[in-house]
Amino acid sequence: MDTLINDLRIFTEQSFPVTKVTSYLRSLDLQKEQLEKYCYFNRDFYTRNLVHKEKGFELMVVCWSPGQKAPIHGHEGEKCWARIQKGSLQVCNYKEISSDPMNLDLVERVLAKKGYLDGPADIHSVENISNDIAVSLHVYARPFGSCDIYDLETGVKNRIQLQYHSMFGKLC
Repeated sequence: MDTLINDLRIFTEQSFPVTKVTSYLRSLDLQKEQLEKYCYFNRDFYTRNLVHKEKGFELMVVCWSPGQKAPIHGHEGEKCWARIQKGSLQVCNYKEISSDPMNLDLVERVLAKKGYLDGPADIHSVENISNDIAVSLHVYARPFGSCDIYDLETGVKNRIQLQYHSMFGKLC
């Protein structure tokens, strides 16, 4: 994990070059033992577990029980990547057609299995549609504490504050 964090610091100095970071994360070989202390599950919601955070980037492990879903949300131009470390997740990527009225176009629906890398993401939803748990590793350049949630049924976009379930291996 220390090597990953140090390499992310180097990418920070380079403004997170998309091709380099994508290639690096695709070839990343993290063993499950390296992630275990950051893996906290909750029966009712997916968990956001902070591994490391500094001015230039944030590293997080997200744990998904069966059926859990992150709603359609935006990253507002933030460079971010998610790599499936265990299990599988359905990732739906969207493009904003208009903001008033809100209109999104589903661009891609992917059943992402272990090793799949999504990113850099713009607007997407993520869901564990399997009967098994899933774990994903997330890298965010320039950490942020809120994001936009898109509700297709109401046509409303809301800004929400983001929370952590655990920080640095300890429950909040």
